[in-house]
Amino acid sequence: MISFKQLPLEAKAAVAAGVVFFSMMLSRSYLAEQLELRTRRWLLRLQMALFANALMLIGSLHVWRSTVTTFSRSSAASSFCFMPWKIAVFMFLALAHSSFFTLLFLVAEEPYFFSLAAYTCLGAYIILIFFLFALGSVEQAYKFLAGRGAKAGTGNKNSRTAMKPVLAVMLTVVLTIVGLLNASQPPTVNSVEVPVHKLPSSMNNLKVVLLSDIHLGPTVGKTKLAMIVRMVKALKPDITVIVGDLTDSEAEIIRPAVEPLGELNSPLGTYFVTGNHEYYTSDVSNWFELLKSFNIRPLHNENVKIFSPKSAGDWFCLAGVDDIEADVLRYSGHGMDLKKALRDCSSEHAIVLLAHQPIAAKWALQERPDINLILSGHTHGGQMFPLNAGAYFLNPFFVGLYKVGQNTFVYVSPGTMYFGIPMRLGSRAEITEIILRSP
Repeated sequence: MISFKQLPLEAKAAVAAGVVFFSMMLSRSYLAEQLELRTRRWLLRLQMALFANALMLIGSLHVWRSTVTTFSRSSAASSFCFMPWKIAVFMFLALAHSSFFTLLFLVAEEPYFFSLAAYTCLGAYIILIFFLFALGSVEQAYKFLAGRGAKAGTGNKNSRTAMKPVLAVMLTVVLTIVGLLNASQPPTVNSVEVPVHKLPSSMNNLKVVLLSDIHLGPTVGKTKLAMIVRMVKALKPDITVIVGDLTDSEAEIIRPAVEPLGELNSPLGTYFVTGNHEYYTSDVSNWFELLKSFNIRPLHNENVKIFSPKSAGDWFCLAGVDDIEADVLRYSGHGMDLKKALRDCSSEHAIVLLAHQPIAAKWALQERPDINLILSGHTHGGQMFPLNAGAYFLNPFFVGLYKVGQNTFVYVSPGTMYFGIPMRLGSRAEITEIILRSP
């Protein structure tokens, strides 16, 4: 029987990840009600950081072997540049691994440079891992197609081996720069017209501005939020809605960064529903109180009647549900409860639902097909290559407007900012201007 010491490093990292994951499940199942909220908050986030780092260690070992060990066996090892290169790769990997811990220690009104550098390295790390794997797969396919009988000279073999990491690093650098530049641009304003069945004619052309996934935290601060608020105010919406993942930190720590939200002054109100990241902070109650102080109403499995400015008798039902992650985390008093959220919302009036995750939108329509419009976020449009493909296949609605059945639409925002990694590749941050049309 093989002992733990005899396992390769990758296998040890996988075992460590499994142990941390098991401890997370144990904490959620048996310790959630026994630990103080603040302790539970730190434990959960520390476990998530350790789990991510254990998984990343497997990739980091591959990166080191591909970009350093490969060249140590060649004449490049004796060159003057080899030692600085080793240090650069080590620092790159160290920064990428440290990114998850900035959520615990480096959150303030504005992002720290270290946090921006760490999350940039994490984004580059993901891209590099992808290209090393993709180019390695191409190399293996070439060898298979060329046939086992074909023999190449040692020099050619070494040259091909060196080309793979060099090409992967070059592609990573280029895409990282493009992703940083793309994410640094202000969100685009996307105007979408949605026909809403049973919307009163007096509410035709009602303007709803949709925000999602701002992720105030290590890499998004007050300056970016103030820019978003200025853009929203310029659109002069009747209603503003924030469909989750506003934050990645506790309310007390990041309160100064949230102050621009107090400038939102939509005449028919500003509303908020939780996303999964609000529950990762374990500070939802304090966030609700903070948002209320800025005249933003959380819809905690509840609804409000939105009355027409032109006719007091015309209205539609605006409802919001808690994020489904609250159930997974066993967050006391929270969890998606559609029946409660739509209480007194009959099919005689138009129904608009705010639900952070597209999978929640799908479940809601299975239970209440009479919902006319659902506004979601969560996917970020994949945020960056190569994560786009995973986000596409894991969500029933990916990004943009979808028609479901005869009278129902789902709109999924690609996010107003980004989570952690200050990069966007294959997606663009967006503020969505939704024009409601009566039939």
